[in-house]
Amino acid sequence: MPGPLSGIKVVDFSRVLAGPLCARTLADLGAEVVKIEPPRPDVTRLSYPFVDGMSGYYAQQNSGKRNVSIDLNVANARELALRLCDGADIVVENFRAGTLKSFGLDYETLSKRNPRLIYVSITGYGQFGPWASRMAYAATVQAEAGFTHRMLTHFDNYDGRSRTDALSHADVYAGLQASIGVLAALRKREVTGRGQHIDVAMAAVLLSVNERAHLDIEEVDTGAEPGALGAADGPHFVGPGGEEIVAAQSIIGSRSFLNYLRAMRRPDLIHDPRFNTAEGRLQNYDALHSIIQTWILSFRDLKLLDAQLDEAKIAIGEIRTLKELANTEWAQQWGAVHEVSDRRGGTYKIQGYPWLFSDETLEPRTAPAFRGEHNVEVFREVGLSEQEIQDAISSGMLLSAVPATENLAVAASCIGSN
Repeated sequence: MPGPLSGIKVVDFSRVLAGPLCARTLADLGAEVVKIEPPRPDVTRLSYPFVDGMSGYYAQQNSGKRNVSIDLNVANARELALRLCDGADIVVENFRAGTLKSFGLDYETLSKRNPRLIYVSITGYGQFGPWASRMAYAATVQAEAGFTHRMLTHFDNYDGRSRTDALSHADVYAGLQASIGVLAALRKREVTGRGQHIDVAMAAVLLSVNERAHLDIEEVDTGAEPGALGAADGPHFVGPGGEEIVAAQSIIGSRSFLNYLRAMRRPDLIHDPRFNTAEGRLQNYDALHSIIQTWILSFRDLKLLDAQLDEAKIAIGEIRTLKELANTEWAQQWGAVHEVSDRRGGTYKIQGYPWLFSDETLEPRTAPAFRGEHNVEVFREVGLSEQEIQDAISSGMLLSAVPATENLAVAASCIGSN
């Protein structure tokens, strides 16, 4: 596969989301990624919904990777993993701290054999310290790191119940930050010739990406106008065609209020005693919102409204489903959605790439591999003989779960699978 990371070899021990997303990002950029999956597979293979037996959730995070299945509890199976890591540039793992050390696959052990190895570990709270051994998932780390508190404090719960976000921000951000760390370590290796260990803590990641952290850490009293800090929590309106839209600027803050007046051609409202202070606008929010909403409905269509708001530096966005976004002209032009073979004659859709390179061509995403699909192929490449591979299969070190209906050539490459 072409791409900026072409020639880079990655061994992916990870599962679920943060680690697989990191490794998939590297694969998207052209790295050769081999996912090592145990006999008890990555739990996301069981995530609903399924398309012809393949979990869409699993497919999104494991597209573009080859797959081998090793049972590390079988005698000498560790040697197979070591062979892969000896030739790798990068290892990705997201087990609880110390887990891979029990198998002799920790950074200290592997780096002695392969000093150029870059090894990234993603956990909830890091490899060391009082919380290192804690179990961690996105929802729990988001609760610990202030994310959930801010959401519950600044957003109305439509049914009166406290709830956390449905999206796994901590996992996704950690996976992306791990990818950034890996790229930095690759650059450093060009200078020193040595790899290094990168310790990524999901809690630290959430802290690092929190644009309000400078205020929240010490609960700073900013003296700001009411509503000013909520400027990003834009007001909702109904567009001229019945569209639900969100504006990027608060109608309360002094600067953004003036932008609305410019857009509406209503400078007289600055003298309205209900609206001439931020406190007044907050107290009379519904009245001000109603004036703006009535003005919005005076337009023939959303395009004309957008143009006039744009002149006043107010951005709007239509509330869409992802399916609606995928069908837009923008998404089709960008290639924001990839249609992937389900390997049974049909297709399904997953998200595309966030980058367009001027001097690189990234291959479209492909369907993820079945567990153990590339056992024979990968271990041939690292120098195992045919007899050694068959012995590993017979002893239960290597396993696979390639469906019987798969292409015969693929099935034949997994002789001895169970």
